[in-house]
Amino acid sequence: MGTDPLPLDEETIRVLSGVTTATLTTVLLKKGLRNIWIRQARPLHDKPRRRVGRAFTLRFVPAREDLATPASWASPISTRAAIEAMPVGCIAVVDAMGVTDAGIFGDILCSRMQKRGVAALITDGVVRDVEGVMGTQLPVWCQGVAAPASVAGLTFVAWQEPIGCGGVAVFPNDIVVADADGAVLIPAALLAEVIAEAVEQERLEGWIMTQVAAGVALPGLYPPNAETRARYEAWVRTQG
Repeated sequence: MGTDPLPLDEETIRVLSGVTTATLTTVLLKKGLRNIWIRQARPLHDKPRRRVGRAFTLRFVPAREDLATPASWASPISTRAAIEAMPVGCIAVVDAMGVTDAGIFGDILCSRMQKRGVAALITDGVVRDVEGVMGTQLPVWCQGVAAPASVAGLTFVAWQEPIGCGGVAVFPNDIVVADADGAVLIPAALLAEVIAEAVEQERLEGWIMTQVAAGVALPGLYPPNAETRARYEAWVRTQG
């Protein structure tokens, strides 16, 4: 299969952990990228803490009776083998084709991912053994839950290859940020400039919120006109 994700440095994780997915979609929109929010991937836990990591991709295709069997779980090409290839800090992004009647992972597999230091699981499909999955403390973003196993509707075929998840093209080493609003993909080649612009966007919007709280009307404030921009830049200078 493909190569391991490159590790993210601690500073990148720290900075992106302070940036909302909503802000990231705005920054990426300004760069012409509209299709970067993974549809159908909702947080399984209440009030999830923001997670940041390189994408480790897994891909399912429709079930075929000679391949999608319980015996396939012991195959060299299996979800079990893929989990053992996941490096610490990665985010597992799983193309389950939006299937909602076959759980791709249950409590045992999620527990092993948690033990290996995987940062999160994101899929456009569903999980099973939901109480046990919740108990593992592995952060999960998915479409819901279903009792049947993955082989009831899916065949696992590969890891660390380009996939489509929730309608988004995901490549190994892309960066994923997930929070209460869902999961957003940052193309690896754009990481540095997205970080710089996202931090500035967060600071600007934080200042705008103080102006709204002070009773300032929105026209000319958001988005800022020249006068508002000048006031904001004067405020920035006072921040050292």
